[in-house]
Amino acid sequence: MSLHSQQFIEGKRVQRVAVLWRSKPMAQEILYCSNHKDIETTLRCAKCDKPICGKCVVFTDVDTRCRECARLQRIPTYNVSPIYLVRGLVGGLAIGVAAGFTLALLLTVGLPGQLGRVAGIVGPLAIIAIGYTVGETVTLVTNKKRGPALQAVGVASLVVGYLVLEALTPWLIIGSLFGIIAAIVAIAIVVGRLQ
Repeated sequence: MSLHSQQFIEGKRVQRVAVLWRSKPMAQEILYCSNHKDIETTLRCAKCDKPICGKCVVFTDVDTRCRECARLQRIPTYNVSPIYLVRGLVGGLAIGVAAGFTLALLLTVGLPGQLGRVAGIVGPLAIIAIGYTVGETVTLVTNKKRGPALQAVGVASLVVGYLVLEALTPWLIIGSLFGIIAAIVAIAIVVGRLQ
C-alpha cells in the first residue's frame, strides 16, 4: 500500500493519505528537485506532485506549489510594456522642457529688480517644481503605471528640464548647496511618485 493515493471525485483530484502503523520506520524515497538535479528534497508540488526544492517552492495560501503551477504574474501596475515607456519618455521630456522653459521665462521676466534677493530661494523651488510636474506627467501618460524603468524615464526627464532651466537662467545659483539639495528632493519626488 502506498502512502499517497490519488482519486478523482467530480473531476477534481483528491489526495488521500493512508497512515500505516509499523514497528520500523519506512524508508523514504530519495527525490531530487526537477529543476535542480543535484538537490535532494522531500517537498512536492501539491498540484502536479513534481519534486521541488526550497529554491523552487512557492508558498500559496493553502499549500506549496512549483513555479509553473503557482502561475506567478507581475501586478499589472508594474507590468510596463515598451509602448508605455515611450509614452512616459515623450510626455516626461515634453513637460520637462516646457516646465524648464516656463520657469526660466517667469524668473527672467517676473523678477527684474529683485533677482539678487530671491534667486537663492526661487532657483531651488523651481527645480522641485520641475520634479513634481515631471513625476505627475509620467504617471498620467502611462495610465498610472510604475516601476524602475519609469523611474529612470522620470529622472532623465527631470535632468533635461533642469538643464533647460540652467541654460536659460545661468544667473540662478542652482549649483549651490540649496540647488543640490533641491535636485535631490526633486529626484526623490519623481522616484517616489513612480515607485
